[in-house]
Amino acid sequence: MWAMNKLKIDWNKVADQRLNGLNGLDELRLKAYESSSIYKEKMLKKYHDQRIEKPEFAIGDFVLLFNSRLRFFPDKLKSKRAGPFLVTKVFSHGTVELENKEGAKFTVNGQRIKIYLGHAENVHEMVEAYHLDEV
Repeated sequence: MWAMNKLKIDWNKVADQRLNGLNGLDELRLKAYESSSIYKEKMLKKYHDQRIEKPEFAIGDFVLLFNSRLRFFPDKLKSKRAGPFLVTKVFSHGTVELENKEGAKFTVNGQRIKIYLGHAENVHEMVEAYHLDEV
């Protein structure tokens, strides 16, 4: 105590300065942690997005369309995809124009469809059916 009186140091003032310095360091550490976690999330998303293969569809392909309305039904074994549909037009921004067996055309997002991998003879029969409808 006598040393503090000799040096004219206020104990409360020094304690407050020390506490403020420690709080500042703690805030700096939390900001660094948050920024590093944000950086990690961005890099993980970038890494994941680079490895996603975007499907390319050609005119004349048969595709299956994801039916989002079936998720409300409790049928576990019911197929969530409808089709097959014929691809009639492919747009540059990912939209695809499809045609059903009745000849009705509609556009869908390319992420909702996938290539139909049915039996080869079924595909040839469907192509003939589509072309017979056009004539």
